[in-house]
Amino acid sequence: MDGEMVLAIDVGTTNSKTLLLDCRGRILAKRIIDYPFSIPEVGWAEQDPEIWWAAVKSSIQHLVADRQKNDIRAIGLSGQMHGLVALDKDRKVLRPAMLWNDQRAGRHCQDIYRLVGGREKLLSLTNNPMLPGYTGGKILWLRDNEPAVFAKIDKVLLPKDFIRYKLTETLGTDFSDASGTGLFDVRHRAWSGELLSILGIPAEWLVSCCQATEVVGTVSRLAAQDLGLSENTRVIAGGGDAVVQTIGAGAAAEDEMLAVIGTGGNITLSMPVCPRNPDSTTQVFCHVLPEKWVAMGVTLNAGNSLKWFLEALGAEEKAQAMAAAGNAFELLAREAEKSSPSAGGLFFLPYLQGERSPHTDPHARGCFIGLNLRSGKADIVRSIMEGVVFSLYDVFLHIGSREKGQRKVILSGGGAESRLWRKIMADVFAAEVVTRDNSQDASALGAGLLAGVGVGLWKDVSEAAEGIKACGKEMPDLETTAVYAKAFDIYRELYARLAPAFRHIATLDRGKIRGDRCASGA
Repeated sequence: MDGEMVLAIDVGTTNSKTLLLDCRGRILAKRIIDYPFSIPEVGWAEQDPEIWWAAVKSSIQHLVADRQKNDIRAIGLSGQMHGLVALDKDRKVLRPAMLWNDQRAGRHCQDIYRLVGGREKLLSLTNNPMLPGYTGGKILWLRDNEPAVFAKIDKVLLPKDFIRYKLTETLGTDFSDASGTGLFDVRHRAWSGELLSILGIPAEWLVSCCQATEVVGTVSRLAAQDLGLSENTRVIAGGGDAVVQTIGAGAAAEDEMLAVIGTGGNITLSMPVCPRNPDSTTQVFCHVLPEKWVAMGVTLNAGNSLKWFLEALGAEEKAQAMAAAGNAFELLAREAEKSSPSAGGLFFLPYLQGERSPHTDPHARGCFIGLNLRSGKADIVRSIMEGVVFSLYDVFLHIGSREKGQRKVILSGGGAESRLWRKIMADVFAAEVVTRDNSQDASALGAGLLAGVGVGLWKDVSEAAEGIKACGKEMPDLETTAVYAKAFDIYRELYARLAPAFRHIATLDRGKIRGDRCASGA
């Protein structure tokens, strides 16, 4: 058993991350391959699924080159949720995948509410709203805008499950990822046949679902030869990244809250029962743990907001980082530390790709409010970091207002590496903020731990996660918390005041933009 290892794959928005874990859950090696996503029009976001497979294939080949084939017991999967991968009957990809942050299906979501008979009826079928980023609206968009593609669809997959197919030649998904399609009844862990019938989506397009720790196949002969693996290597179902992160970050307890600052950002609370969702501002998904659920809200641009600034206005930091083999984001954070809490009265709304929670608005736009002649670069960068945390806190209030008791915040994602971002979060949330070992790898690590449970390396997830230790803690400063409380009240007013203007602005930017324009996240 000591020589047994697990591969863990996380298919992210801006990179693929593959880990090699030992039988104690320790990371032996890691491989990250970056890739862009394209923005053919404002509010769209697409990727070629073959880019994911090329990155995964290269990573596995690299990590197992010096290993014995039979030492790799299993492969675990995690990935960006909601993306639409359309396959034809020959299992060929029909078009680039429409990603989780793609906002083009806003009108079709409204059509779905109308067809179903209103928001309450939809909630009765799925316990979730229909958001523009979800898979359901994207399918109807294809029907109306690309009928030739729509006519050829034979199966619809989610991103991680495309990698599963490439590894095993089997089709399927897990309960957590299925929850994020908008077509899944999370109370009963099944596709909503009634909703599919109303929308005219063939039930046979959707694949079977299972628990995250279930073995779904072994590596195919062709893939084994290509990757340098044994055909006996088992592949585990895994789950959607936003849910799997609770495992990899050690944040699945009911007195804890997972906060993630990655490309996007999310707040996730684990629940022992399926929570009601009467105002539909929360997303309720099946957990990767048996008979548990998560309540979650997502802001579309967290680390991606800082990435946007770096690409647009951070040439100095990029040059310094390249010259000294440093980190440009850390240089930006150092600049932000020269400013003070509330950034001199400057506010940033992080709606660079529309917004999902708590405002479901594909027309929302990013903006700075409060610029003055004293505003400097430090204030601008700090306002971006504060705006992201304000957005996450706004999400939490919509979820947490129904929860009793204070939850400890477990911070994960690339933003967890920033001391300033950790401190801002502690002060805004007025809560202890804990980071744990390998927090930036939480999705991949969680997938690996689930895989180990699936093949019996650990008896359950609790045992698998025993090795995840706290590596940092930030406590709130009461004076700074009071400053942020006043600033947040202003921040919260801004969307309501600006929403009508956002809709007018959206009429100006609907035209085509350069098709080669790409984005990548922090």
